[in-house]
Amino acid sequence: MQFDIPSSNSRFRQAMTGLALAGAIFAAWLSVHIYTMFVFDLTWTTLPSAVLMAVLQCWLSVGLFIISHDAMHGSLVPGARRINSAIGASLLFLYAGFSWRKMRDAHFDHHKLAGKAGDPDFDENDPTAFWPWYFTFLKRYFGLGSVLFIGTVVNVYWLVFDVPLAKIIVLYGLPAIASSVQLFYFGTFRPHHHNGSAFADRHNARSESFGTLASLASCFHFGYHHEHHCHPSTPWWGLPKIRQNILQKGDLA
Repeated sequence: MQFDIPSSNSRFRQAMTGLALAGAIFAAWLSVHIYTMFVFDLTWTTLPSAVLMAVLQCWLSVGLFIISHDAMHGSLVPGARRINSAIGASLLFLYAGFSWRKMRDAHFDHHKLAGKAGDPDFDENDPTAFWPWYFTFLKRYFGLGSVLFIGTVVNVYWLVFDVPLAKIIVLYGLPAIASSVQLFYFGTFRPHHHNGSAFADRHNARSESFGTLASLASCFHFGYHHEHHCHPSTPWWGLPKIRQNILQKGDLA
């Protein structure tokens, strides 16, 4: 696995940029969440607006996970392990009650064994089938802690704050589920599934040919997945530049 060691100045700029973007994504996610749960009135008339907000919240939820992923690699705040761990753990728990240590260790195993037996993100029994692989993926990561966390949130909102159950489902539950599908499809299945063509190298990963805006919309540039495996210390927002440099050089290694 290749690790880039940036200079102190570039590390500072990377940290400030990463924290600013992380703060903006989190603030947007929290604002939409509070508004939809406690202010917005879900009716048949407002349903089109609810759908748009659900789509936005799905995308922002993906952003929370991607920030946590950067924290795992130390690329959110380079050289600040405790800050990375604190932010990553908080956002992973907020996302779905996930355990920071379990997710981080599994992700490092994924990098070591990408697309091979023992890779926790790979389904060697169904390397071409989306839904079987997705449900295997859920079983590996969505455990009792996640069930208790989500169940607690739903029951507190419903029984304590009197938020209508339909609104919780449409504007909290469905965006959360959709974000897991989005993350899996663009960040795991498409980069690593077997489609009959050979992978470029030992990383067993391929990248999307999306432009920058489409890449951002799909999965915060996580579709530039081969670039991520080659340069894991590059934050999500730096992957388009890595992609451009590699394409210009004609070097996918």
